[in-house]
Amino acid sequence: MRRALLPAVLAAALALGALAASPTVASPTTGTSPTAGTVGAAATPPASTALSDSWTAPLSTRGRYVVDAEGNRFKLKSANWHGAQGSWSGSGDINDPASHHDGEKADQMPLGLDRAPIARILAGFHELGINSIRLPFSNEMLHDQRPVSDASVAANPGLRGKTPLQVFDAVIAATTAEGFAVVLNNHTNTSRFCCGLDGNERWNTSQSTAQWENDWLDLARRYKDNKRVVGADLYNEVRRTVTDDANWNWGNGHDWWAASQRLGDRLLTEANPDLLVIVEGINWQGIPADGLPHGRPTLEPVRTLSHTLVASNKLVYAAHFYGYTGPNHTGATGMGETHDPRYQELSREDLFATLQRQAFYVTAEPGRHFTAPLWISEFGIGSDETNPQARAWFGNLVDHLIANDTDFAYWPLVGWTGHGTWSILNFDASGRRSGLLDGGDWRAADWNRLVTSPQKTGPVAVSDTWDMLNLDHADAVQSARVRALGDWDAGARKGTCPDGQRLVGLAHRDGRGLCTDAGAPGLAATGPAPTVVTDERYVQQGDWAGGYTKYQCGPDQFMTGYSVRGQAVSAVLCARAGRTLGTNGRTVWFDRGDNRPAAGPGGEFAYGNLKGECGTDEYAAGVAFTGAWAKGRTPDALLCRKL
Repeated sequence: MRRALLPAVLAAALALGALAASPTVASPTTGTSPTAGTVGAAATPPASTALSDSWTAPLSTRGRYVVDAEGNRFKLKSANWHGAQGSWSGSGDINDPASHHDGEKADQMPLGLDRAPIARILAGFHELGINSIRLPFSNEMLHDQRPVSDASVAANPGLRGKTPLQVFDAVIAATTAEGFAVVLNNHTNTSRFCCGLDGNERWNTSQSTAQWENDWLDLARRYKDNKRVVGADLYNEVRRTVTDDANWNWGNGHDWWAASQRLGDRLLTEANPDLLVIVEGINWQGIPADGLPHGRPTLEPVRTLSHTLVASNKLVYAAHFYGYTGPNHTGATGMGETHDPRYQELSREDLFATLQRQAFYVTAEPGRHFTAPLWISEFGIGSDETNPQARAWFGNLVDHLIANDTDFAYWPLVGWTGHGTWSILNFDASGRRSGLLDGGDWRAADWNRLVTSPQKTGPVAVSDTWDMLNLDHADAVQSARVRALGDWDAGARKGTCPDGQRLVGLAHRDGRGLCTDAGAPGLAATGPAPTVVTDERYVQQGDWAGGYTKYQCGPDQFMTGYSVRGQAVSAVLCARAGRTLGTNGRTVWFDRGDNRPAAGPGGEFAYGNLKGECGTDEYAAGVAFTGAWAKGRTPDALLCRKL
């Protein structure tokens, strides 16, 4: 969310957007969402049929691309229809439009429903050339049982008497009926326009993590039957409070990596297995003052520690970029501003290098544990912008999006004529439209070349999948099948590869692992349950690690999981293959140095630690360790056998 700049040093535009609290989301009283016909009488624009026919839900991922149910590329060419996340600035009379961002009083609903029939608004979306909508909401909105005012839905009388959530239902029903994909975005806890110290800094700033998860589970179930509701953008621009930063894998209550990992798995296993799970990086850490550490991590931590969901073809990473912010600049002016460069102050070359480092690398480096689709789910600029640097930045960013064939979502989509200048479709009080489609908007040329630029289309080949396991603080049992079997090594920290993958790499310490289906997709048999091995009964064909204890899988079994107690090996989990496996193998030692194939397929999965990895034509059949002095039973060697 855009352009609120904070007055105090600690409050300097630390990020933009967030999330809030309340009881559990109630189901619709009728059990179904309102249909598109209840919202407006205008005819469906001809473009809707073409859009509806152009893709088949649900969506998933293949390597760096989002694909539809038929395996065809579905590029998220999106924009943000904001309002339901709240527009109140946090001070002044909430009923006075002047107390709302840009004077646009949204009443916890997608903006513009008081000014134009929804069918007319959607017709403009078609004209823009987009195929998907990022739809922000607040947790407060989900639980507000007060009917919206008649004035706030004046152009859509069918919405009178409905709660904000019921209006949200109707907007989603109408939008998806037009063929658009909808991504739900948990933007704020409270219905207040963000940024900075507003109670919306983290997913659990104004509510508990448990409440945040429950709201998401209820919402995912609410729209489960609408397959064009395709994604869950878990939380907007996680950032610092006055005293605390969110972190990436510290294992505490502010751990955004762990929170997003857990919720993503819960959504896929308990609510809606069809959803894309969209994870933004951390938007700000540190105190924004010269001389103190501070910056915008974005997706940089993903290179070190990525997510492995229980359905590994459902993960999308997201990032936001605005010219007035920077890799170490909050975006503030005056009080709270640091002397770091803004993105728009970087040279074209430095900008591209920075964008690549902070986010675009996840699509640029195939065959890594972090490889995933990237969605630049917020970027934008004002139609009244006259700063040459800012205008050049926008053109340069569009160039980079085009060159990398990157999925995108402009912020914001709808606004009020004479108020915010960032929106691209504006409506006046009588419903007349102006903006990017209607002449005189300098952004039109860049927008048109973005939405019409050459892109990959058609079928996307199935690619090798690489995923990492992280046992630093908890279990990482990413197999739906193994989860259903219960706790296979009580008291130990356990890691299990997603179904269809095998373990090929282990770290010497700290429990990191690497999984893949490279060279052998669908290797596991469908019948017997995996075997837990805690002794040497299956050691065959000689001693492959003399003087070491060896936990080895039986004939035609492969390692799919492992467990540790502290740093010590506790057990290995062995799955039966659906075919005969090779028995010729080699010992891969990694107790004194890395031992990985050339080029390190899968990527660096245990930074700062020794690690071993089998080849893409091999499977891990066992692990060796010793309790000798100073060894501590940590993993020292893998038995790698030919597939």
